[in-house]
Amino acid sequence: MILVTQIITGLMVSIMYNSDSKEAFTSMVKIMQDINIGWITRMVHMNGASLFFILIYIHTVRGIYYSSPKNQKKVWISGVIILLIVIGTAFLGYVLPWGQMSFWGATVITGVLSAIPIVGNDLVTWIWGGPSVSSPTLNRFFSLHFLLPLVIVVIVMIHLILLHEKGSSNPSGTLSVTDKLKFNPLFSIKDTLPIFLIVILLTSLISLNPNILGDVENYNTANPLNAPLHIQPEWYFLFAYVILRSIPSKLGGVIALVISILILLILVFSKSKSSKFDPLKKIKIWFLISIICVLTWIGAKPVERPFEGIGQFYTVFYFLSILTL
Repeated sequence: MILVTQIITGLMVSIMYNSDSKEAFTSMVKIMQDINIGWITRMVHMNGASLFFILIYIHTVRGIYYSSPKNQKKVWISGVIILLIVIGTAFLGYVLPWGQMSFWGATVITGVLSAIPIVGNDLVTWIWGGPSVSSPTLNRFFSLHFLLPLVIVVIVMIHLILLHEKGSSNPSGTLSVTDKLKFNPLFSIKDTLPIFLIVILLTSLISLNPNILGDVENYNTANPLNAPLHIQPEWYFLFAYVILRSIPSKLGGVIALVISILILLILVFSKSKSSKFDPLKKIKIWFLISIICVLTWIGAKPVERPFEGIGQFYTVFYFLSILTL
């Protein structure tokens, strides 16, 4: 539901958006102030991204909790691929408003690719389309941000087809056909409750405080000559951003950032029990959740003592906690 909402609102915003670096920020202001229901469309799209990641993270933890990597290997692998593409799509979209944090976030994150041996500098120049983040970069990011959701839809369909080979994982840890019920009408009615709750949550967020999950720096137009004191991505990337900056080596940070997501693929080789009724597994999962929450909190803090040391400490714990699941 949220994916379809994001595609529809994104299409509506793209019709009114100008991807030129000199006009991008102004076009976003016009959408918010001059276009009829433009502000609602943009706020739904912006806050819908945050809600999308909340649901994806819950869905991922739920899959680990019910041993999906072990019981549904193909479903889990396709799910991790979806997560990677969604992260990339969200990053591209974050750059498009061309605010201060968008511009410098793009500069920092794409700049770390220069650490790749031999091809790093050429790769960054190719992505930027010039010596720095500018109009060619914005045009490329806009095109990719528009196209990647269509790729996500295709992989989501594959994800669902693979799911139907065995069926959804469940608290009992069994995929026996005799234990299954038909989807209609029980689950169709049951699933309407979270849909209503999500609609109420999104509506309340947009009506009461639509900017609570954003960064105030992004309401200033991009200025290449004046960097913000503390450059950070959106809240849903903060845990990965801490892992990136916790490694002293730039190349090591890039590798750790990629592995922080790809490590989820290792869970398909897990030897843990299939049932959720494993007290030790429960403790491990809640420990992992607490680690991610702390990393997210650290990511919003400046790179200084004691936050830098805490980030490095919990980065090690993050990888160890997943490896021991």
